[in-house]
Amino acid sequence: MTKKNAGRKDEQRGKPKKGSIDAAPTAEVQPSGGLSTKDYERELKKLHVELVKLQEWVVHKGLKVCIVFEGRDGAGKGGTIKAITERVSPRVFRVIALPAPSEREKSQMYAQRYLPYLPAAGEIVIFDRSWYNRAGVERVMGFCTEEQARGFLKVVPLFEQLMIDSGVILLKYWLEVSPEEQTRRLKARIGDGRKTWKLSPMDLKSYDRWDDYTKARDEMFAATDSSWAPWFVARSEDKKRVRLNVISHLLQHVPYEALPAKKVALPKRRIGRYRVVDFPFKYVPEPF
Repeated sequence: MTKKNAGRKDEQRGKPKKGSIDAAPTAEVQPSGGLSTKDYERELKKLHVELVKLQEWVVHKGLKVCIVFEGRDGAGKGGTIKAITERVSPRVFRVIALPAPSEREKSQMYAQRYLPYLPAAGEIVIFDRSWYNRAGVERVMGFCTEEQARGFLKVVPLFEQLMIDSGVILLKYWLEVSPEEQTRRLKARIGDGRKTWKLSPMDLKSYDRWDDYTKARDEMFAATDSSWAPWFVARSEDKKRVRLNVISHLLQHVPYEALPAKKVALPKRRIGRYRVVDFPFKYVPEPF
């Protein structure tokens, strides 16, 4: 995607240009149809094997990988991150989802609160929202001034250049969802006790600011889609497909090799040399 056509509307027709991210098809009209759970789990298993190989290589070579996930509320960031991390070590794959800044953090240099979480050697850090909060939610909802937002957009490419110069492999993903699918997902959170925690007061306040977020997104892309740290847009109408697509893309953009497999065999063990004490253990009830 180039800066020139990312998300811009056809002014003559008042419709998104063909190929722009705003022209993403809704779930109901996807030409390829839905992905079955069986097919999804089969492909995800293959990718999980490769992620384990990547993990071993990152630790072996001392690589530093930073992955940023941004997108609208309900775009599927959390589910995609979970799909990446569910079969790897949390000591290598660290997920960072910072809360709202404290009063002390508000007084700091803006990027300061993110610096301690950047990866060291042998780590892959995934940001579930990142420093780009300033270009998105903070700007749209008035948590920063327009001057602060524009200043951020001006300096962030330099900040990311410093990261890359220090050896960090930086990948930035924007998950794009249609307004119809976003509405469906947010409504689903209301009636599902497993998902109510995902529906924050900020989600509700942001819901009618679609155009404002679109404008902020486009300006963010134009200012920060650099040759050294480009944005990658993933259509997330289909949650299963976007997870597979993002993991596949990630594996293609972090060079790795499979390390030689170590032969593992369980050692012999002897049981019965110790006499078990008759202790009144408090067992967990077993209603299932």
